[in-house]
Amino acid sequence: MRAVWLRKFGGPEVLEAGEAPDPVAGPGQVLVDVELVNITFVETQFRATGGGPFAGSLPMIPGNGVGGVIAAVGDGVAADLVGVRVVTSTGGSGAYAERVAVPADTVFPVPDGLALDTAVALLADGRTATMMTRAARLVPGDRVLVEAAAGGVGSLLVQLAIAAGARVIAAVGGGGEHHGEPDDIGARKVAVAESLGAEVVVDYRDAGWPRLVRDAVGEVDVVFDGVGGDVALAAFGLLGRGGRMVSFGLASGAWAPVAEDDAAARGIALVRPSATAAELREYTVSALAAAADGRLRPLIGQRFPLDRAADAHAAIQSRATVGKTLLEAK
Repeated sequence: MRAVWLRKFGGPEVLEAGEAPDPVAGPGQVLVDVELVNITFVETQFRATGGGPFAGSLPMIPGNGVGGVIAAVGDGVAADLVGVRVVTSTGGSGAYAERVAVPADTVFPVPDGLALDTAVALLADGRTATMMTRAARLVPGDRVLVEAAAGGVGSLLVQLAIAAGARVIAAVGGGGEHHGEPDDIGARKVAVAESLGAEVVVDYRDAGWPRLVRDAVGEVDVVFDGVGGDVALAAFGLLGRGGRMVSFGLASGAWAPVAEDDAAARGIALVRPSATAAELREYTVSALAAAADGRLRPLIGQRFPLDRAADAHAAIQSRATVGKTLLEAK
């Protein structure tokens, strides 16, 4: 089968397409014919340094989420699962490939009427956005600042916050030149946030963006921090007493540099949610059901063939993507 190999850590170019042995469904497993692969930002960080939540010895096939059709089952697995459309995590590796073998109890059947690409786009991001929204304990009227609001998780957080009755301020950042020539990616991200219903949209590459937020809504009640670093620190400064800063990512390369003592002095809760395996599964099921009902819509901004995984990583790393990025294995 075709797969993408990671043989050393480094830039996107270290991802190399090639051949790999076909996996076989062992006891308690299913074999999935992969149609689409979900890429997350943290995978680009792992590829670069080997750090983050994933682990494995090189060489390896990276990736952690796929969607496709069950082609075979191993011993102890019901035969009627063959032919079922599913999305599934792969345990931290093996996803950038045409086939994967995974435990049968880790797959999520795709609800009837839901497109497979939508389900794949929600596999990781929908779970994360659902977990963060619940952790924030939103109430109607909350002023909610969403960082990276045109990204995979951020665009879902905008929708979930609005559905909870919040007023959403979207902070976005483009990928190309910002001063001088027009920034097409930045303009697309602003348009995306506006189309999702954000009340205010700011570009966090402008030094004066916190003032724009204050002028528009005053203090904010909740920050969904997916960027970290200086952007997160500026967002923290916008929170009022009793506010909640919910962190889910570090696109800048570092978590928010906010001291617990500083937050406590201002009555602000710093929230970095965690969950059990059962809770994570429930969050995924909830996100898929919301999408099937038309209440949640992931934004799929770009697709790349499996053999061009390096190009996909380069685009994500350079902030030249909008919404979710998928690899097409078929």
